[in-house]
Amino acid sequence: MTDAALRAVRVLLADDQPLVRAGLRVLMADTPDIEVVGEAGTGADAVRLALDVCPDVVVMDIRMPGMDGIEATRRITSQAGATRVLVLTTFDDDDYVYGALRAGASGFLVKDMALEDILAGIRVVATGDGLIAPSVTRRLIEEFAARPEPVPAPAPPVRETVEGITDREYQVLTLVGRGLSNAEIAAELFIAVATVKAHVARLFTKLDSRDRVQLVIIAYELGLVAPPPRR
Repeated sequence: MTDAALRAVRVLLADDQPLVRAGLRVLMADTPDIEVVGEAGTGADAVRLALDVCPDVVVMDIRMPGMDGIEATRRITSQAGATRVLVLTTFDDDDYVYGALRAGASGFLVKDMALEDILAGIRVVATGDGLIAPSVTRRLIEEFAARPEPVPAPAPPVRETVEGITDREYQVLTLVGRGLSNAEIAAELFIAVATVKAHVARLFTKLDSRDRVQLVIIAYELGLVAPPPRR
């Protein structure tokens, strides 16, 4: 096994509540493949520490005094480097999840979720993937649609909005936006899973997306995803 394979995921905890940070730090202390390399109580501190210690993942709260987690996320992800941001939020009542994802976050965690899920989320984001399961994608879309001022879909067709997207990539992007997995997309389009992965990889490049989360957001903003009817 190589040294790279043995290296722990380096995590920066950013939350204005010391007890939350302390609890996460203690819970991660016995996890050999995850190492807490810093803590920040404000968004500004998170940005500064991210530059200083270069963590693999920043676990970022949204609501913090001064610079909030959205702006901190935007600044961290705009810097050159491999640091990724995993938002820590109370999903059911947090109005800022969408803004954080648009700012460059690779996904989000819920504060009351199981420790095993938090650790798994950190590992997923550290590998370069987005933490957004199909069921979560659908919930996000429902949240966006339920807001008083949902994100508007542009009038022009997607081909006029995004250059270089083929018809097949257009189909794949639409299905990613609907929350389908690669296997589900393959079944829907009658193509191989490997082909779906290749299309998704090209979409990452053409749309300058960091991960699948960003593709979902782009699909929604382009009007490819029809929000569910309001109840």
